[in-house]
Amino acid sequence: MDTSGIGRRIAYWRDRRGFTQADFGQLMGQTKRWVQDIEGGKRQQDPRLSVLMRAADVLRVPLEQLLSDSPPPPPAGSGPPADALGVIDALYRPAPETDPPTLAALHRRLDYCCTAFQACHYAALARELPPLIVGAGQAAHSAPVDSQSEAQAVLSRVYQLVTSYLHKYGAATAIQAALAADRALVAAERSGDPVQIGAASRRVAKSLVYQQRPAAAVEFATAAARRLGGDLAEQGPIGLSTLGMLYLSAALAASSQERTTARVHEAGGYVDEAGDVADRQGADLNEDWTMFGPTNVGLHRVDMLLRFEDGWSALEAAGDLDGEALAGMTRERQAGHRVSMARASLLTRHKDDAVKALLEADELAPEEVRGTPSTVRLVKDVVGATPNPGGELRALAERCGLRA
Repeated sequence: MDTSGIGRRIAYWRDRRGFTQADFGQLMGQTKRWVQDIEGGKRQQDPRLSVLMRAADVLRVPLEQLLSDSPPPPPAGSGPPADALGVIDALYRPAPETDPPTLAALHRRLDYCCTAFQACHYAALARELPPLIVGAGQAAHSAPVDSQSEAQAVLSRVYQLVTSYLHKYGAATAIQAALAADRALVAAERSGDPVQIGAASRRVAKSLVYQQRPAAAVEFATAAARRLGGDLAEQGPIGLSTLGMLYLSAALAASSQERTTARVHEAGGYVDEAGDVADRQGADLNEDWTMFGPTNVGLHRVDMLLRFEDGWSALEAAGDLDGEALAGMTRERQAGHRVSMARASLLTRHKDDAVKALLEADELAPEEVRGTPSTVRLVKDVVGATPNPGGELRALAERCGLRA
């Protein structure tokens, strides 16, 4: 058995799971000194397989992760969730031979779905999006010349919402989200509306991140901001919101790369650019469903720091947020911030604070916590980092389909 590097890998995964050496030793039935020795390569030149299997179970990684630096194969059941399948199928469904819905009707249904998204009602979106996708496609295909721009703008906005919905499920739906984002940009370009072009561009940028191409995402988002900046500024608050969100997209893409001093500076610079736009806008506004403004810029600064796994700086940045302004954010943003606080607390080993933040997020937006894989994984990590999970945390884990 090739045992080189096993102690280093155990130390790496122990730290990622938020365990102290004492925590990990307790879970392994060993002392802190035992952990120090095995991580330092001073104990068990040829560790017993049973010990490695126990360590892999405690750290919640495949055994291969402790034996090799190679990435593990994709887990079973990593395909799209059942709720998303109807939305995905609608992307490929041919238009029926029926009269298309009116643009007024599509606007009403789109507003309802955007409201549902911001309220974290993803089950409602799973029901409402498929007919909206088909209907918007029909309307764009059959619209008269004088209505083509509006019809294409509506179609783009529908595909943008589909992209954001599918991104909630992470890698499992990344390919379909990228398809929807590309369609959104095509429709936006056909509409000629700089707001929709900018909004679709940031969905494409996020899709590039999910395709493991963050550098391309940064370039795409910043190029769109430069190209559209003048036209967007002329549109007033809705244009400024779109421009600011492009810079925030660039920041999150930059922070999706390996941490270096230069990248931290680069990502922070994009957040600052968005902050300047927010200052010009003057307030938190939900223009085009962006909820853009100074508070959203602050939330993205926290998320950017967390992507670099800098929990202490993220907590410090969160402390600068205005509580009253944060309470005025959409439920999706408020719940997302609490999840971010749980992640930051776990990184800084404030496990009780992590539990509290997750419970608050679940109370505020259950579907955001229980239905999105990244948050479920965080719940699993918090449970694993807690030697004796309390009743509320155990109940949350069970609601997420986990064993606690």
